[in-house]
Order: sequence, then structure tokens, then C-alpha cells
Amino acid sequence: MRNRLAELAPEVTLLENLRFDPGEETNDQEFVKKLVAGVDIYVNDAFGAAHRAHASIVGPPKTLPSAAGRLLKRELDVLSELRDKPKRPFVAVLGGAKISDKLGVVESLLKVVDELIVGGGMCFTFLAAKNLPIGESLCEQDQIEICKRLLTSSVPIHLPEDIVGLDSHGEFVTFGVRLPSGAKGLDIGPGTAASFSDLIMNARSVFWNGPMGMFEDERFASGTRAIAQAMADTKAFTVVGGGDSAAALAQFNLDSDVDHVSTGGGASLEFLELGDLPGLVALRGAPNVK
Repeated sequence: MRNRLAELAPEVTLLENLRFDPGEETNDQEFVKKLVAGVDIYVNDAFGAAHRAHASIVGPPKTLPSAAGRLLKRELDVLSELRDKPKRPFVAVLGGAKISDKLGVVESLLKVVDELIVGGGMCFTFLAAKNLPIGESLCEQDQIEICKRLLTSSVPIHLPEDIVGLDSHGEFVTFGVRLPSGAKGLDIGPGTAASFSDLIMNARSVFWNGPMGMFEDERFASGTRAIAQAMADTKAFTVVGGGDSAAALAQFNLDSDVDHVSTGGGASLEFLELGDLPGLVALRGAPNVK
């Protein structure tokens, strides 16, 4: 790699996507040596990868003077404020498919938020925990008891009161909170979208991660669109945790109307949960920049 770098212009060198090399994800030390050969200083500005203990993230700071880039610092400033000293009331909105993917962050958020909104596919496991019929909707049976425990929290957890989806014949229907046999919920209903939006409008800090339904299909995009619009309209400090939520904002042309759209969905959730990331640990242990 040193010879290849020498052949290229000295101002900027763009390498191939490092994850094409198996040494990146395994944090192979020989691969790290190739990455740092001929390099004087390392700057990590990849917040979206800072939660991964990969070679390019945790390797260079072991031997090179290292620093955080401006984007990484901005992400940490915003998320640290939300985690440690949010303006209140602080409302978190979580969606997406599985509660198991976000269990840790749910438990952490319940320690700091004033109200938690749950939509998306993960809401059906919570509804099942309340012994409500959910038809054929997505449900993680092994998480039901955990959801029952979470629902005993002193922090209010807001769940849908109506659901949009398909009935047993595949017809588009708006249901109440009880879904009949054969029905499948694919979005929050209009009443729920309105009540969730009201909570966002009355907040002073809002964190959103995860769509309210299968927004890629226009039939089931209304709930996510309503949340995105509320995030754009509220006077609260608004943070969107990357991933599908950021994609939804862009789809609805609202991404410029929120205060901060994170560049890392997984990284933002892990930082809110743990308060640290492998990439940050590596930077703190690096030799000082001279």
C-alpha cells in the first residue's frame, strides 16, 4: 500500500472501500500496519462507523497521533446534550421492526426521557404484552415478558390506539387497537399519528429513530410522514437518529427542517445507550497530536 500511495497525488488519496478487505472487520493487525504505513496523523470523522471495532477505526490510534473530526465532534456534542442535560419535556420516538434490536436503548432512554412513543413493527410486541390481539402482525414472542416489564416503568410509554394495515383478504383497512384474526398491521392509524404529533409539538427536546410503518409503500407512509412533519414543525430541539428515519425525512423533503440528522443510526443508538463507542475509546488512548 505504501508504494501505491507514493504513486498518487500527495494532496488527497481515496482508497477502495475498506470493508471489501476481510482485515477491516476482523481488525487484523497486519491490515492496520498497511493502513498506517507512511501516515503521520489520523483523524476519525466517521461517526457512522465509530461503534464498530474495525481496523480503520480502532487500529490507527494505537500508533498515530489522532483526533476527532468536526462531524464526529458535532455528533457527540448533540447526542451528549440529549443524554445528559436535555431540555424538558424530553420525548423519544422509536419505531422500526424489532424491540430486540433496541432493547438496550429503550432501557437507557427510560432513565432520561419524560415520555416514550413506540410505533413501527416493534409496537405489536408491546400490544401483545398488554394481551391485545394483533392478528398476523410482526411480534417477537420471546420479548413479550420484557415488554411487560418495560410497561411498568414510571415513564409513560405511548402505544398506537389505531392501526392501518391489511385484513385477511388483503384489503386496506384502518383498525382499532384490536386486530382481527388474519389482519396485519403495517402503519399507525390517523388518530395515533395525531396524538403522537401532539406529544412532539409539546416537547422541548425530541429524539426520533425508526419509521412508524412500512413507509416505502405509499399506502403505509402516512404515520411516518406525520411524525416527520411534526419533527419539522415543533419548536423543540429535534434530533433524528439516522438510518430509515433520515431516509424518510429526505423522502418527504423535510430533512433540512430538523436541528440535527445523525449520520449514524446504529452509532447514535449505541452512544445513547452506553455513552461511549469503540472509536472514541481508541481516540482517547492515542498519542497526542504534536
